[in-house]
Amino acid sequence: MEYITFTQLRTNTNNLAKALKKGDEVKLIRRSAVVGSIVSNKGTKIKTINANKLQAKIDELSLPHLTFKEIDRRYRIAMMKKHGQGLS
Repeated sequence: MEYITFTQLRTNTNNLAKALKKGDEVKLIRRSAVVGSIVSNKGTKIKTINANKLQAKIDELSLPHLTFKEIDRRYRIAMMKKHGQGLS
């Protein structure tokens, strides 16, 4: 187990990353007191996205195709409704 201060956390992030890769637990110290711990999370995997499935879901929604002009018009209407006529 290692200890790291907030200053070291900002300046020595490489050392923190190396310790976490080894599987160590790092205690975080602030004003001479342990305020928390940082633990590596080796079991988590990043989920990949299947582009074909995503495109199929988007097609199922059948959203209208909006031009930039229409998007801007809808945005301005929403902002005027929210903030009033003073918006230019």
